[in-house]
Amino acid sequence: MNYPDAQKTPDLHDMWADAHVSYFTPIPAGQGVADSFGPLAEQATAWHTRLTETAPNGTLLVDNSMFEALRSADTLHLLHVTQSLDHITRHGALRPSGGCLVGSVYCAPLTPTTDGLRMHNLAEYILTKEAPATVARSLLLGRTTTPLVLKVRLPQHVYRGLTGIDYLRLGAIHLRNYLDREFLLSRDERYLLRDTVVGRVRNSADFLQLAAALAVKPEPTEHEAFPHLLSETIARLPVMGYIYFEALSEYLMLYSRSAHTQRLAARGEFNNWLSKRLLFEGLPGTTGHFDLARFRPDFTRVREFLKRIDPTIDTSHAGAHLTARISYLTTARLLGPETPPVETHRIRWHFDHAMKFFGPLLGHLIHRELRRFQRYPDFYHFYDQDKAFQVWNYWNEMDIPLPFNATIPKGEIGINPAYPDLQYSAWTAELGDDHLLHLAEEIPLRLTPRLVGTQHGLMRDRRTSHRRTGTTGSRARTDSRV
Repeated sequence: MNYPDAQKTPDLHDMWADAHVSYFTPIPAGQGVADSFGPLAEQATAWHTRLTETAPNGTLLVDNSMFEALRSADTLHLLHVTQSLDHITRHGALRPSGGCLVGSVYCAPLTPTTDGLRMHNLAEYILTKEAPATVARSLLLGRTTTPLVLKVRLPQHVYRGLTGIDYLRLGAIHLRNYLDREFLLSRDERYLLRDTVVGRVRNSADFLQLAAALAVKPEPTEHEAFPHLLSETIARLPVMGYIYFEALSEYLMLYSRSAHTQRLAARGEFNNWLSKRLLFEGLPGTTGHFDLARFRPDFTRVREFLKRIDPTIDTSHAGAHLTARISYLTTARLLGPETPPVETHRIRWHFDHAMKFFGPLLGHLIHRELRRFQRYPDFYHFYDQDKAFQVWNYWNEMDIPLPFNATIPKGEIGINPAYPDLQYSAWTAELGDDHLLHLAEEIPLRLTPRLVGTQHGLMRDRRTSHRRTGTTGSRARTDSRV
């Protein structure tokens, strides 16, 4: 593996640690929850202060119901929604998939009450809105949505810290894993892949330079060129659609003052319905097969829709905030340590040199482009399964049975299927008129540390095929994934 100017291969543990975020209370003076070191350390601390102390719902970033359960509960009740109960029960196994929670079983929290299990609002939306709409649009006729409740009992020695994975930080790992396995591709495929991703970055250099400049010294108002450049760039750099959506979701959850948001905040939950409505109502026809690589509504359209779904949002503030936040996330998550990048006319636009400045971005692009190769279904597991092995190893070393999506702790929680001391039981459940889930029947089920195939999964896009492959297109799911 050829890392430019590197004396040795980066340590995998350190790389996976960099892909995680630790949340803790209280926050030591002058230190944020992440990015405390590096060229943007000062900006990271400023963003942490801005989001936790200035945003109306900022305290939920470090104090929420999911975190409280992870800190202190002996047993957690988690909801997993499936359309393949017959397949699961026939084989007696539930397998994880790739995505923002990498190789874990995707779930959302449930809270036990004397009358039943109360759903986290994310779980409620998935079960009652999103999953049924997805199944209705599926090409697989006769499928039904089934809620599975997984009761996970935590051992005494389990790690009680709050460490979750941020899939936007996986670029360097994608790049490393590709370079370790690039000879699975033919010479022509390797050349095409490298040439394609470098060309995408080169033609997006104006946006990347602007984002880097704004990240280091954000302007107080929206930069007039930013929205147009962002929209243009998403077409070339699909990961920017994910960053855009995550920044917008974060803003809605943090800055909404609606009565519904306040009720959910009182029980320790971010309001997920706002970003879901923005996605599915603002972009009609996306339910069940959306692809965040195509998420690029202009700011004017976003403002108009925000006024409709939540009048408490200050749309002028939203535009300026999104400009600054997207710029920061782009620079911190996608660019290399030499940030901001040098003037583009000084870069030698070949792969090895571009890695110095855009390594994580190239990794994200490669991860997506690999799916477009005709032989991808035959060898995808060498990339996705090995990545899962790596993160399972990291989680087990750190004693983490329940990783969560730390892009923002909005209620997406996973089960590490390779955790050696995992104790659990699985139940089918029924949704009552009281809007609570009630356990129905315990089913024999084991969580298997083996990824489900790309053709399966509730939120996969079965409509489209890649022109070069005939394989499944987007990897959309109950929220965003890369």
